[in-house]
This record gives sequence, structure tokens and C-alpha cells, in this order.
Amino acid sequence: MDTEAARTRVLDAAEELFYGRGIQAVGMDAVRSASGVTLRRLYQLFPSKGALVEAYLLRRDARWRDSLAAYVDSLDAPPRERVLAVFDWLRGWFEEPGFRGCAFINSFGELGATSPEVAEAARRHKEEFRRYLTELVTEAGAPASTGAHVALLAEGAMATAAIAGSSAPAREAREAAALLLRQVPA
Repeated sequence: MDTEAARTRVLDAAEELFYGRGIQAVGMDAVRSASGVTLRRLYQLFPSKGALVEAYLLRRDARWRDSLAAYVDSLDAPPRERVLAVFDWLRGWFEEPGFRGCAFINSFGELGATSPEVAEAARRHKEEFRRYLTELVTEAGAPASTGAHVALLAEGAMATAAIAGSSAPAREAREAAALLLRQVPA
């Protein structure tokens, strides 16, 4: 197995295990077993669990944000509807089997106080999400500060959906975002 294939298998296994069980609950041996690579190969690819966690979060960030942007970009809709589409995408994510909330909030809660790399990955993810939402709301004619408000609605929906085990917070946050956007002259 070439290096890229092995790396992909390890990251796939790590993502499933870390997201499903929590980072601290999963050892490198469990990742090795789930990925089918040898322990030696695993440590060649990722010299420490910290390096693996960081790579997992970086890949998850890129995939998550790319998926959201692709969904919004696929819509032939007015700018305000594109902002609200974020919440439609979130609803779909919340309804996926195995949804456990935001991987970045979860990882920060587990390791943010002791791992600067995890804390930085979580901050970077949240900053990029907020930046993306700010772009969408300014395209819709709202002030940039509205991006922060919409981001808070989305973040609250993520946390509430994970705790409640329901996708309803996406709809509720969408309604609140629509109210915010109605306050902006068309």
C-alpha cells in the first residue's frame, strides 16, 4: 500500500473513531486496528497521537467547509436565500446517522485546555466559518456584523442539535436568521 493510501485509511479510521467515541477514548492501537495498517506504519505517517489528531481536524475542516460551500454554490437563489441555505445544509448534517455535533467544539471541549494544536484548529475552523457567513450576508446586503450574528445562530443550532438529538434547531435558527436579514433594506 502506498503512502497516500495508507494515510487515507488511517485518517478515515481516526475520523470515525475520534468523532464517534471522542479523542481521549481512542488509542493509537484502535486506529491501527480499524485502518488495517501496522503500528509501525501508523507511527511513520503520524509520529504521535497529537499529530494524528491535528491531521484529522485539518482534513475534517476542509471537507466540512467544502461541502457547505458546494451546497450553497449549487443553488440558483437570491443572496438572502443563500444565507438561509446554510441552515438547510446544517439540517441535513444533523440528520445524518452518527451525528454527534461539531467535531471542533467536541475536540476543544476534550483537549482545548491542554493541546494548543487542537485549540488552534478549532479557532481556525470557527473563524473560517464566520468569515464565510460574513461573505454571504454582505452579498445579501447586510452589514458585515450580521455575519457574526448568523454564525452564533449556526453554532447554537449545532450544539443544541447534538444535545437534543434533533434537527429542529436548524429550522429554528433559519427562522431567526431570516428575521435578522429582514431588518436589512433590500
